[in-house]
Amino acid sequence: MSANSLRGGTSGTILRYVLKETLLAFFVSFLFFFIIFFVNQLLLLAKDILSKKVPFQQVALLIMYSIPGVVALSTPYATLLGTLMTIGRMNTDNEILVILSSGLSYRNIFIPTLLVGVFVSLVSFAVNDIMLPAGTIEFTKLYQRILASTPALEMEANSVKKFKDTVVITGNVSGRRISDLIILDKTTDGERRVIMAKNAEFVDAGSEGLHLDMENAFIQSTKESVYNDYDYAQSGYLRYRIEQGDFVTAVSTISPREMSSRDVLNEIKDKEAVLNTTLFDRYNRLLGAELALEDAMRAGPGAQNWNQRTTFMQNFLREYQLTSSLKTDRILSVWRLEFYKKFSIPFGSLCFIFLAIPLGLLAKKSGQTVGFILGIIISVVYWALLLGGQNMGIRLGYSPFWTMWLPNIITFVIGFIMCIQRVRR
Repeated sequence: MSANSLRGGTSGTILRYVLKETLLAFFVSFLFFFIIFFVNQLLLLAKDILSKKVPFQQVALLIMYSIPGVVALSTPYATLLGTLMTIGRMNTDNEILVILSSGLSYRNIFIPTLLVGVFVSLVSFAVNDIMLPAGTIEFTKLYQRILASTPALEMEANSVKKFKDTVVITGNVSGRRISDLIILDKTTDGERRVIMAKNAEFVDAGSEGLHLDMENAFIQSTKESVYNDYDYAQSGYLRYRIEQGDFVTAVSTISPREMSSRDVLNEIKDKEAVLNTTLFDRYNRLLGAELALEDAMRAGPGAQNWNQRTTFMQNFLREYQLTSSLKTDRILSVWRLEFYKKFSIPFGSLCFIFLAIPLGLLAKKSGQTVGFILGIIISVVYWALLLGGQNMGIRLGYSPFWTMWLPNIITFVIGFIMCIQRVRR
């Protein structure tokens, strides 16, 4: 048997071995992060739902529908931690040294780990793009049904909630009872009302919707067109009717999280078309205000419109401010962020591979322990960069692409440079 045949067989054996070890470490790391994020989800549900005595079967379904989101979030960090622990253990056990001494190269380590990174990224993207929207939609539908049967779920203590044309301000909430309740609403006749009650209680009226039975209530109504025309009354008991649809409106709107990347992209294109049309109209108005101001200034003091130059200047500044504010559409930025997020988080697994391999090769002793510690630290930093970029994209108007992909780019560049340096040694 020739030396090339022996080397080829050894290379295949090493590839399968590294592949198996990396997948095993990934699975263990995935369970670790899955449990962390899953427990966090349970705590959120316990705070918002279990405390309101929602039936266990419905809570279990909500948990099941939230699992795709937990899976999509866990996979990148599991890839990083699993690869670090695998390469670190192999390095401290001198397995890397044996592989290199056998005439093989670092390529025999890179290829199987990169295959794992590609596989995990594709699976994570499928979960994030297909299962996560489906799970979120079912979660929303079930949550709407729970709200219809348990309206107190949406009423938090010491909070302000808006439902269509109604604003509800609550004090302490215990079960179906609310203290220090204030309601600001608008009637079908155009009257604005302020309703206050010392205590109130939810009553399920079946097909009639929901009622709020108030004690020691005060109500003041004001006509919207005539502010000095108002009425007020006080009563020891007042019943306020609520449509069930008002309670579920807040969760019924489809968000980009509930859509696939293709649907989100199509929605972004539609929103951009509407924005461009609006901007075109606004630019025309700005140009008209600018020309009017220029004509007045060029005509000089003797012209008839010279005395209107201050008005023209104010119109120009107002149109300029309105046009500038339209350029930064926050809603459109949120959709763009969600679109890039659907790609950046899943393919973060592949970027982590390039960083995890050279870092794992640096471990001299206790490779698995060192890899675990490094993995946790890098995961926290990556998560902080991701959250920081998301907030900067929404609040400060930074590019959605760079805010979502910058953590991956930083990870890839640092890892790639370290890989080149390792190969050259």
